[in-house]
Parts: sequence; structure tokens; C-alpha cells
Amino acid sequence: MRTDHRLAALREFMKAEGIKVSVVMNPDHQFYLTGFKALIYSRPIVLIVEEDQTRMIVPGLEEIHAKVVALVDEILVYYEHPEMADKGTDFREKILKVLSVYTNDAKVGIDLSFAAAELTNFIRNLDFEVSDVGRKIVNMRYVKDDAEINRIEEAGRLVNLAVSATLAACRAGITEIEFDSVGTAALFSETANNYPKATLDMLVMSPSGTERTVMPHVFSNTRILQKGDVVIHTRQVVLNGYRAELERTIFIGEPNKQQRKTFEVMRLAQEVAMEFIQPGVTARQVDKIARDVIQKEGLGEYAIHRVGHGIGVSAHEEPYLRFDNDLVLEEGMVYTIEPGIYIPGLGGFRHSDTVVLTANGHKLITEYPRDLDSLVFE
Repeated sequence: MRTDHRLAALREFMKAEGIKVSVVMNPDHQFYLTGFKALIYSRPIVLIVEEDQTRMIVPGLEEIHAKVVALVDEILVYYEHPEMADKGTDFREKILKVLSVYTNDAKVGIDLSFAAAELTNFIRNLDFEVSDVGRKIVNMRYVKDDAEINRIEEAGRLVNLAVSATLAACRAGITEIEFDSVGTAALFSETANNYPKATLDMLVMSPSGTERTVMPHVFSNTRILQKGDVVIHTRQVVLNGYRAELERTIFIGEPNKQQRKTFEVMRLAQEVAMEFIQPGVTARQVDKIARDVIQKEGLGEYAIHRVGHGIGVSAHEEPYLRFDNDLVLEEGMVYTIEPGIYIPGLGGFRHSDTVVLTANGHKLITEYPRDLDSLVFE
């Protein structure tokens, strides 16, 4: 995937702000700008963007990987084994070498919301003025280009497959982890057979029971699914660096009357938000139209999170569909729509689907039945 147009946009911003060189530490920003992401970031990796070149500082164990994958002009390497210690063992030495060609009155850009305070202070102590570039990169990532949308749509196809396989195996007597594993196996098989040289990652969780489903973000464990359980099955599939999300609230056996009512409120809130979202409306309006449905039924205090979030490179990314966000939505933005209701003693209720905003409205890229009758299992 080409990234030169993204670097050009960042450099245009840097020029307008008088920034001579930028130091980018956020791994998702680095991937967005260079196509490179390592598995482990316990050893710092640094992207440096200058007016006429890009450099990436990597630890020795990522040297070959970076040289093959990263779309940058130069790879600088620091090492942690004695045979190469004379080449440098501290990533800050490499940053210092790059910055040494600039006068102290030069302005250095840093993604301040992610970079460690220690690194920011290190650069400031060199008498450089520090300015934020992270907000600019976040804003650049709001609207996806065609290549990004294609990857997200493929991830959507795979998440549809995985959720369908998992829910087809739903029954009392298996653990949450066993439940998840069915869809994961189908996902692995499909990707291995039909996506040559693809990278695959995922986020999957299926908390069950009235106690665990009111905690929106908990991983699956060895709890056994039981008759009377409500389950929130969440799955994100990440194909070649881009994500789609699909969630369904399901029941093991018949839900009680209050659970049925709360489920229907949640389902309707999601439905009206998905029908409403399109370019030209604000993030606040999407949140409100869903929240109005919930508040009308007296359940507003239990709708404890935003109605949706951006998705793409990151699991959750801006811009968010929140009650206090006046941002006007644009074609090419990608969102999850996921109003949730969490009532202690009764359970949690949340569906999530991924939509791409188009010139004429939106395109739904995840699909599994949302109605209650389709989501009750024995």
C-alpha cells in the first residue's frame, strides 16, 4: 500500500508550522505512514520524518524486517548483543545523530499524546522547541482512501464468516474460550486458503452471564455457558493491518421478559443510528438519535459509553460518535455502531456493526441477523 501521499500531507503541515523534523513513536501512526509494524514494542521503534527523507530507528532484531517492509529512505539500527555494541546500543543516540544537523532554534515535531515524557524531555533538553504532530496524523487517519477501505471490507467479510461459524456452534456446556475457538478455526482456514501472504490478527471475547456481560471489555475465560445466560460475542478481524468489527448479543435458552425488552431497546437504538448515519451529519447527532431511544425507556443511566467509534488501523480510533463531538462526518470515514445497555443483575446488551460512509449514505460491511428470535440458542 502506497504511503507517499500521506507523508506529503504530513510534510505540508510541518512546513506550515515551521517544523523541520518530526519524531513519531505511535506504532499505528508508523504503520499508516510507512507500512511497517513490528509485533513487540518493548524496544523502541522511531520514525523520523524530515523535509526530504524518512528514517526508521529499529532494534537489531527488527533490522531485516524493517529493511524488507518499511517504506522509508534509511534504516538506523541499535543493538543489544556485544558483537555489535560498537554500532550503538541506545535508540536515543540515533535520534541525537539525526537532530545534530539542526540548529537549536529548529522546531521538532513529536506525537505528544503517545511519546514517552522521558523522550520529549530528552529532545527539549537539547534546546529544541517541541511541537505536536500527533493530532495532525490522527486527523489524517479520519478519512480512509480506497486502498484502506478495500482492506476493511475484506476484514468485514472474514469477521462475518467467523461470527457465523461461532454462533452456529453456540450451546450450553462449552466454555467461553471453546465457543470463540470455533470461529477462530474457520477464520484461520479461510485466510490460509484464500489470502496468500496475508497477515491476520484478531480481537475476540465472549463474556457470559449477568455478572460478566455488564463489564463491556473483558476477555473470554473458562466459564461454562449455561442455560439462562446472556452472552455478548465480540470479534474484530485484522487483515493486512486493517480491521472490521461485528458483535452480537445472544441468549442460551429463552430470555426473561425484562431481558427481551432491554434487548429490543438496544436493537432499535442501533437500527436508528445505522439508518441515520451519513456524510453531513455530526457525530453528536448520531449518538443522540440512538441515545434518545434508550432514554425514552428510562435506561439512559445504563448506556455508559459512546454509540460508536472509528475503526481502521486501530481497534478504537477517532473520530468518536459521542454526545459532545460536533464534528461533521465525511465520505470515507469508517465507524462501528454499537449502543450498549448494561444493567447489573440483568445483563449487558450490545450489537456492533461496521459501516463505511459513502457519497450517498453508508455501506454496511458486517452482517448477521440482529433480531431476537435469531439469537436464542439452546
